[in-house]
Amino acid sequence: MPAVRYASSPLLASVTPPWRSKFLVGAIGLGFCVLLGRAVFVQIVATDFYLKQGESRYARTLELPANRGRIIDRNGMILASSVPTPSVWVIPKDFEASPQERKQLAKLLGLSAADLGKRLDENPNFVWLRRQVDEDVGKQVAALKLKGVHQINEYKRQYPESEAAAHLVGFTNIEDNGQEGIELAFQKELSGRNGKRQVIKDRLGHTVDDLGEGVQPVDGRDIELSIDSRVQFFAYQKIRDAVAENKAKAGSVVVLDVRTGEVLALANVPSYTPEDRRNLTGQQLRNRALTDTFEPGSTMKPFVIGLALETGRVKPDTVIQTAPGHINITGSTITDSHPHGPLTVAEVIQKSSNVGTVKIALTMQPREMWEVFSGIGLGQRPQLSFPGAAGGRLRPYKSWRPIEQATMSYGYGLSASLFQLAHAYTVWARDGELIPVTLIKHAEPLPGDSPGVPGVKIFSPKTAIEVRHMLQMVTGDGGTAPKAQAVGYSTGGKTGTANKQEGKGYAAKKYRSWFVGIAPIEHPRIVVAVMVDEPSAGKYFGGDVAAPVFADVVQQTLGTLGVQPDIAVRPRIVVKAEEESF
Repeated sequence: MPAVRYASSPLLASVTPPWRSKFLVGAIGLGFCVLLGRAVFVQIVATDFYLKQGESRYARTLELPANRGRIIDRNGMILASSVPTPSVWVIPKDFEASPQERKQLAKLLGLSAADLGKRLDENPNFVWLRRQVDEDVGKQVAALKLKGVHQINEYKRQYPESEAAAHLVGFTNIEDNGQEGIELAFQKELSGRNGKRQVIKDRLGHTVDDLGEGVQPVDGRDIELSIDSRVQFFAYQKIRDAVAENKAKAGSVVVLDVRTGEVLALANVPSYTPEDRRNLTGQQLRNRALTDTFEPGSTMKPFVIGLALETGRVKPDTVIQTAPGHINITGSTITDSHPHGPLTVAEVIQKSSNVGTVKIALTMQPREMWEVFSGIGLGQRPQLSFPGAAGGRLRPYKSWRPIEQATMSYGYGLSASLFQLAHAYTVWARDGELIPVTLIKHAEPLPGDSPGVPGVKIFSPKTAIEVRHMLQMVTGDGGTAPKAQAVGYSTGGKTGTANKQEGKGYAAKKYRSWFVGIAPIEHPRIVVAVMVDEPSAGKYFGGDVAAPVFADVVQQTLGTLGVQPDIAVRPRIVVKAEEESF
């Protein structure tokens, strides 16, 4: 083979410039440095970012929802609990279904074909089709075996007592967060704390392995209320029937245990079904017993009489001249429903005389009345773990004119809720003490011989007992509320009837009627307050409209609590009530 003569090739014989080789070596070196810098950035500087990016391709964090706590009554009966229920979701980019299958799916989920199509266009990766469907619906959807359609169990609240306890228990939203009532007031305690679990998933979404131990959920705490479901349901039934019978706008009942201050019932009409809130109105949603305030009318008279007794201005048998049935105060005339003539102080309460009450009230200083009204909680929000409780209105005594002091003595010119009135009447049941009230059951039951939880002294026991006996006269013959007599139990209380305020005046034919009372009289156990708003069936006095509800609720509640009858059991005799002044 002949030798190759490189020098004879023109290409190989040409002289290469030195800068070209240097440029090539520099370019190679620069590329190596860039790669080295990138490697340092990825492996050292931004290592956390790239690790997370890598994990996001295969690692998922699953939320482990905590089970929301139950709401139960004092006897362990469930008022609200969470149950697992299916929710249907879809991955639209994976969804495959024939027109007939799409139609079936939409029908099962309560959607129109257009709504289903719109939802499928919202997001290619994930869309809720319907959350918290019935279990039967979930099974039927699963039976369609549609590609891309999945289900997951969520917790849904159930309310066994339904509309009877709706205003008290409240409800949660779709995310299981409290929106009203106890569900809202105790959201933190009920909700608990969610857990989490990190897993590795394959490309098909199947869980392959766990990453670490995860955090276990902490379930919410059960809330045990002071409410007795039996008393609550009966109270709701009775006020519902009274509202219907009297063609009224609304009604409320409050029942308090005067030994413990526990609320045994708090019912309102109109109500609603917590699990079905479609077409829910504000009228249905209002917890009227706590949120609505009104002029309490004649229910305030016992407190004025109590103050006069306490300060020695009068005695129960002191005679007050109420003739001719009206009195003029600085140009304004205050009247009784009809003239009574001379009445004892006890009869002033029995007959509900405005004139008698005003004459006694005007012997006092405004400050004295204000201190009593303020002492029983008027003008202050109740110390109660419940949203929206109203405090009413009580103006400073320094601004009271004589006519205002006079009208306040029979409940006009100030305002309170029905719950505040029920609380105030614990003064008469507890021998002059105002006790704290609660919606939560006491941890330890009181001994049978215990007088009850301590309270704040408003009146002496002597004064409280004297007023209590006057209240008993109200429910007897010649009083304004004989229909408040309960079979087997002695009762006492005070009627109230007031024109409703409209704008700056009063509506001519719109009334609120109520009765607040105590039973049994000698050894009181409960206070019951009843309010009927705008009765329009012909009767509107509290003794005719609210007192019968009081009597039925007292009889049922005391029987449920195991309180022995204190008077002979005899048929209830309906006696014509004395018309009250308002």
